[in-house]
Amino acid sequence: MKFEFMVKRLSPVLKRITKRLNGHHAYFDEEDLYQEALTHLWGAFRKGSIDDKTDSYILQGCYYHLKNHLRKVRENAVFVSLNEPAGEDGISWEEMIASDESSSFARLEDKMRFQAIADACSSDRDRQVLTLLMEDLSVREVGTRLGISHVMVLKIRNRIRDNYFRRIGEK
Repeated sequence: MKFEFMVKRLSPVLKRITKRLNGHHAYFDEEDLYQEALTHLWGAFRKGSIDDKTDSYILQGCYYHLKNHLRKVRENAVFVSLNEPAGEDGISWEEMIASDESSSFARLEDKMRFQAIADACSSDRDRQVLTLLMEDLSVREVGTRLGISHVMVLKIRNRIRDNYFRRIGEK
């Protein structure tokens, strides 16, 4: 029997097995497990140890091989606590991540973008609509709170958006 035919025949069940086994592992996915199972199958095929075996026997062998593989990977995984010191100066990983300058730059950029959007509001009603939309209310909920139709809320939102794009296009 050719290896390609065997893989074609066993592949759907093998993929279900890998999907079922990959429940809690962030470091690899079902495709990685599937490739590991195929590697195991290829090795067994080359040795001739699965020539006279049934499909269920072969699949059970793959299943137990994958279980052992997952156990070995889990045993060899290195876990790092965010509270552990990251370097010689004693700063923890958590402090290093929290003090990342790029995140403060992103916050500044977001504030500037929000200010530009707020500047695009031409009236108090526009600002009210913007504030309520920023609170994750739906267009209908905003309209109900302000006593206007949802179509009017859409028009105001579009006007704010157009004014914003016009302003940033000028700069």
